[in-house]
Amino acid sequence: MRQKAVSLFLCYLLLFTCSGKKKRSESSEDSGSGFWKALTYMAVGGGLAVAGLPMLGFTGAGIAANSMAASLMSWSAIANGGGVPAGGLVATLQSLGAGGSSVIMGKIGALLGYATHKYVDSKEAEDEE
Repeated sequence: MRQKAVSLFLCYLLLFTCSGKKKRSESSEDSGSGFWKALTYMAVGGGLAVAGLPMLGFTGAGIAANSMAASLMSWSAIANGGGVPAGGLVATLQSLGAGGSSVIMGKIGALLGYATHKYVDSKEAEDEE
């Protein structure tokens, strides 16, 4: 149910980008660029989120040796008296990395990509004024 809600929300964001009011005048050639810019940011954000956990060392087979994940696990164990706490940052990231929940991570990354797009777009509009 939660995945459907996130999917619907992302679709709403894309449609909002397409049909939103434009603050500045644009030529007819550039009329659909807001949609494509948002889609590009969302694709890059989703891709980075999906690829990011394995690159850090949170893999399906466990935490990779000599990786950033191993360092985080070591720091967490030292800070908590020798054990990694359940529900902590390291445990949650490993659960996401091992659970194959790349769909959820992709959606979160796409949402962050969209937020970045809106921020960059607002800064461009601010600079033009």
